[in-house]
Amino acid sequence: MNTENTQQDSTEYVTAMIGGQLFGLPIVRVQDVFIPERLTRVPLAPPEIAGVLNLRGRIVTLIDLRRRFGLGQRESGQVTMAIGVESRAESYGLLIDSVGEVLKLEDAAREPNPINLDERLARVSAGIYRLDGQLLIVVDVDRVLDIDTDAIAA
Repeated sequence: MNTENTQQDSTEYVTAMIGGQLFGLPIVRVQDVFIPERLTRVPLAPPEIAGVLNLRGRIVTLIDLRRRFGLGQRESGQVTMAIGVESRAESYGLLIDSVGEVLKLEDAAREPNPINLDERLARVSAGIYRLDGQLLIVVDVDRVLDIDTDAIAA
């Protein structure tokens, strides 16, 4: 009986580094991790839309999380990775600097966003975890994608 509750009281996160900050995406939202190749820019798209690509027969919209979160430009020549997610039957790739490990964290340890968290991050954050010497910001994938969808529609 208690083992069931213990399993439900924690969440697994895929960790990613973006601009020197550690982020976590709920593993249930992550479909794959890939290195984007043959990216096609989209004319008149907002700056956070890096472009589109064909990934195993699906058109994937790539969202540059550095730009979305206001974390500065990527150094030219720096290899990027992408975390594949899906929302409303559309495929997206979230561009990151590097992918880390999968962490299983207790839900009770997640804290609300600090009041001094940058507004751009606070809008897409579902809370934070205090880890050894650093903060992990939990990414609310739907909020990231809703903001992008609104920007594309505009």
